[in-house]
Amino acid sequence: MTVYFIGAGPGDPELITVKGQRLIRDCPVIIYAGSLVPEAVLAGHRATQVVNSAELHLEQIIDLIQAADARGQDVARVHSGDPSLYGAIGEQIRHLRELGIAYEIIPGVTATAACAALLGAELTLPDISQSVILTRYADKTAMPPGEELASLARHKATMAIHLGVNHLARIITELLPHYGADCPIAVIHRATWPDQDWVRGTLEDILPKVEAKGFRRTALILVGRVLAGEHFSESSLYRAGHAHLYRP
Repeated sequence: MTVYFIGAGPGDPELITVKGQRLIRDCPVIIYAGSLVPEAVLAGHRATQVVNSAELHLEQIIDLIQAADARGQDVARVHSGDPSLYGAIGEQIRHLRELGIAYEIIPGVTATAACAALLGAELTLPDISQSVILTRYADKTAMPPGEELASLARHKATMAIHLGVNHLARIITELLPHYGADCPIAVIHRATWPDQDWVRGTLEDILPKVEAKGFRRTALILVGRVLAGEHFSESSLYRAGHAHLYRP
C-alpha cells in the first residue's frame, strides 16, 4: 500500500502530469483538497471512497489513510499546484513515517509557472534576474529569521509571493526601497480556473487596480523587472557561433 501525494496543478484539469492522472484513476481511495482542487481533476476515477479533506483536520486524514492501509488500498492524496510548496504534506509525511506507511510524491505544475504562462513572461532573463524567490507573506504563520520580505527583497530577484493579496499595501511598502516605484508587478487571481483574472502595473500604481478587481484570496503576486521583458541580452544557448555539446 502506498500514499501518493499528487500535485494536481493550479486548477486547469489538463495541467496535471500523466502519472498523476493515472494514479487518480487507479487508486481505490482518493483524499483531495476540495477547496483548491476542482472535481474535474478526478474525472474518470474508479475509487470506492472519495473524501474532500477541506472538511477534515489532520488526525482525521491520517485515520482515513490508516484504514486504507489496513485494507491494503493505495491512496491518491491530491493537493493543488505542486505538493512540495505550501502543500502541508510535511506534517502528513511525519505521521506516515511513524506508522511505517509508504508514500511517494508526484510533482505538479506550480501556481508560479501557471501565472508566468498567463502573463507570457520568462521569469529568468539574462542581465535582469537569474533567480526566482518563492515566498509567502507572514500573517498567522511567522517567517523564520532572515526570511522577512524586506530581507529577501534586497536580492532584487524575481519574486512570487503567496498568500499576500490582503496585505498588498504593506508588501508594496517593503518592496519599494529595493525594487523602485516603477518596477513591474502583477497580481493573478485563480490562475487557469474558468474565472481567472489578473492585473498588471507597477509598485506605484498596482494597489488601486487590485482593489478595483476585488481580489481577496487565491491570488499570487509576481514582482520583478523581468515582467517588462526588455533590455536583456540573448542567451548563449542559441547564439550563433556559440558551440556546445549538441552544436559543435
